[in-house]
Amino acid sequence: MALALLSPPMAQASVVINSTRIVYPQQDKEVTVRLESKNQAPVLMQVWLDKGDEYSTPDVDDIPFVVTPPIFRIEPGKQHVVRLAYTGETLPSVQESLYWFNVLEVPSQAPSAGQNNQLQLAFRTRIKVFFRPPDLPSAVEAAPAKLQWRSVTTERGVMLEVYNPTPYYVSFDKIEVIAKGQRHAREPAASSADNMVAPHGRNHFQLTGFKALPASETTVEFQTLDDFGLTISHSAKVSS
Repeated sequence: MALALLSPPMAQASVVINSTRIVYPQQDKEVTVRLESKNQAPVLMQVWLDKGDEYSTPDVDDIPFVVTPPIFRIEPGKQHVVRLAYTGETLPSVQESLYWFNVLEVPSQAPSAGQNNQLQLAFRTRIKVFFRPPDLPSAVEAAPAKLQWRSVTTERGVMLEVYNPTPYYVSFDKIEVIAKGQRHAREPAASSADNMVAPHGRNHFQLTGFKALPASETTVEFQTLDDFGLTISHSAKVSS
């Protein structure tokens, strides 16, 4: 049975995941994720994977992983280990596959005196899971330098396009275009999926104040996130 999915915008998770992303090497039997409760009361947890649907519920049944335990309770200040195990279904062998790890926490304590009218809300956190086949043709660390950038005109105006020729997902933290001595920052992403580019895929970014095609000496400065969630800075030329 799925717990209610409520995630108030001003809420803050009291259960911390020990990483900002999960890399699952295909050759590994399982990977573990450690959760730690910062709450002062017990918390009921439910965890599951999905393919990218931010409105997914725990009854997703087309995921090639087993998550154990799917429901558990964490005592105040304690930790809990969740295991992800690949079940062997055929997945692409020439590039990474992307899934999302969901952590839903529900305060399990009864309302204290004077709090009977307060709503007990659940909070959900989602992080990316990169399923990585062995023997991919290049190193993941080299992927950001291979990205190809250009400006394109679309019905939404001039946008920055990035093409990823590598077998890895590349996640961005910051993107700025420098044209004619001025900096144009990327406008806020609508979703987490807009903060990355898929293997052999393209993505487009709208830039603040960017109205015309760039000059020949236009560059892009961007930060990517590595397997440990650390930011790494890069720069590249932008073609038109």
